[in-house]
Amino acid sequence: MILSTAKTPALETRGLTIRFGGHVAVNDVSCRFTPGTLTAIVGPNGAGKTTYFNLISGQLRATSGQVVVEGEDVTSLPASARAKRGLGRAFQLTNLFPQLTALENVRLAVQSRAEAGWSLFRVWNARRDLIEKAESILERVRLADKRHIAPKALSHGDQRKLEVALLIAMEPKVFMFDEPTAGMSVDEVPTVLELIHDIKQRGDATVLLVEHKMDVVRSLSDRIIVLHNGTLVADGEPAEVIASPVVQEAYLGVEVARA
Repeated sequence: MILSTAKTPALETRGLTIRFGGHVAVNDVSCRFTPGTLTAIVGPNGAGKTTYFNLISGQLRATSGQVVVEGEDVTSLPASARAKRGLGRAFQLTNLFPQLTALENVRLAVQSRAEAGWSLFRVWNARRDLIEKAESILERVRLADKRHIAPKALSHGDQRKLEVALLIAMEPKVFMFDEPTAGMSVDEVPTVLELIHDIKQRGDATVLLVEHKMDVVRSLSDRIIVLHNGTLVADGEPAEVIASPVVQEAYLGVEVARA
């Protein structure tokens, strides 16, 4: 049950493996991810999902295997260099500048993407275009009315939206979301899911999503891959994967009788 595509992958992992002592946390995982698609990565707790994300984005170094971005092997590069090549990562815990306003957070990301330096105030006097871009991104994530509020004063849901804004500002080729709805109230979840759906619908980005909520997975994903004990055990269209015996046993905990 493996999906294949003729499109050039934006991201590919080849035999990606990491060992911690005698424990193999991710075991020989090979996948291709193409533009315009959203792939959900699911599995039980401890399956290796976040570790796989960390290997792709560079937070962890692989024991063996490769990470390839648009044909370039980036396995030896640190996380910062991978980000410059188009890997954008959002974490389970929000990663923001807590003392700056929402607008200032996004302005810094826009400034970094434009390679305009890191001065918070000097550049902006002469670069109204960058300010307008930051403001436009805040409009897109439904935070324009909170532009002058610091992240520490925002709700958890608004902090997640702001983190999506920072990712958008960096214009990555690959958006990686690690449990984006974790800790959010029921009322806050739909807006963040709409933002992720909007990123996918634009057609030029590749989206990877680690998520436990199966209703979210069903509603957003074009494809599901399943990790169990660090090994890729299923890869295919959502209905096919969710219905498969190996997934119901490994992920849902349902023992399926076999003929």
